[in-house]
Amino acid sequence: MPVQDLADYACHPAATRGRRYPEKPAPTRTEYQRDRDRIVHSTAFRRLVYKTQVFLNHEGDLFRTRLTHSLEVAQLGRSIARSLRINEDLVEAISLAHDLGHTPFGHAGQDALFGCMADHGGFEHNLQSLRVVDQLEERYPQYDGLNLTFETREGILKHCSRSHAQQLEKDEPDGVGARFLRRQQPSLEAQLCNLADEIAYNAHDIDDGVRSGLITLAQLREVPLFDMYRAAVQKEYPELAQRRLLYEAIRRMLSAQVYDVIDATQSALAEHAPCDVLAVRQSPPLVMFGGVMRARSSELKRFLFQNLYRHPRVMETTRRAQEVVRDLFAAYTASPHEMKAAFAEQASLDSGPRRARAVADFIAGMTDRFAAREHERITGRRLFD
Repeated sequence: MPVQDLADYACHPAATRGRRYPEKPAPTRTEYQRDRDRIVHSTAFRRLVYKTQVFLNHEGDLFRTRLTHSLEVAQLGRSIARSLRINEDLVEAISLAHDLGHTPFGHAGQDALFGCMADHGGFEHNLQSLRVVDQLEERYPQYDGLNLTFETREGILKHCSRSHAQQLEKDEPDGVGARFLRRQQPSLEAQLCNLADEIAYNAHDIDDGVRSGLITLAQLREVPLFDMYRAAVQKEYPELAQRRLLYEAIRRMLSAQVYDVIDATQSALAEHAPCDVLAVRQSPPLVMFGGVMRARSSELKRFLFQNLYRHPRVMETTRRAQEVVRDLFAAYTASPHEMKAAFAEQASLDSGPRRARAVADFIAGMTDRFAAREHERITGRRLFD
């Protein structure tokens, strides 16, 4: 969407709050397009192709990874952003970066690393994503990180504990942590990415769950949001193969959710009438499902939690993954020289929080297969085939 067609409440690239290190504008790209390009070319983005969504990378070639999930979030986000006349490029940049700090082995790895870091400042994957783009990427001679705009960085940090927000505010006054302390909302673009994330993973976890054999179309009849579209497709195409039936039902479910978000958000915008981005921040959340769709989406999440994420096979993988992360954390903390040189150097500065943070940074950046190989190298045990 051309900049001149953006609504007043959208984030306009010419009005960005800028970068931590000032740079001259790019001659052919807006500031948010520039952010997107930096993210796509980052090392952390490439690693997402080998990081788990639900199923480990080696379990099948067609299951989603963090990379394909991020691409799906970006596609959904851009589709909705255009109808709302908000900034598609900013939505895409946030979407592509939102999981850069995710650990190997998905939420299993995150939970294990959270436990390991409990006495050393904690671990939050959203905060780690910000840490990646602010500090850990090493691509430019002038600064650490990618030097992204404030608006992209704010969108990446969609959740943050109060203690971490206070530390961010201390390091960067009136920065990306401020809204959590002021109880304000982020931009509409950031709000949209948060909801597009939910829409994407609910849909593709159905697909991957059925593909894996852990859930069935028969079980999914318990889920009204999915089954109403399954029934409609089956009535229209009674001889359709199960795989195509699943795809078409998911496609229609996704479309319905997209249109629902557009309608509900347009109603909220009409009610609160924000005149600019500041007014958006001072309003209640404005990007949303309608009431019925919100309830149906929550039902779907509960179904997936009970039947997929807590399936015995997934739980066994979770147990092994958490063992890998805990063992690696203990080994690197005791022997920092086992890590790559840059992280070992940071860990050598002290034996307390700075060492723990360097170890967490190293582990969080790993792909599934690298973490498994490192665990086998250090412990002599192979936990994944």
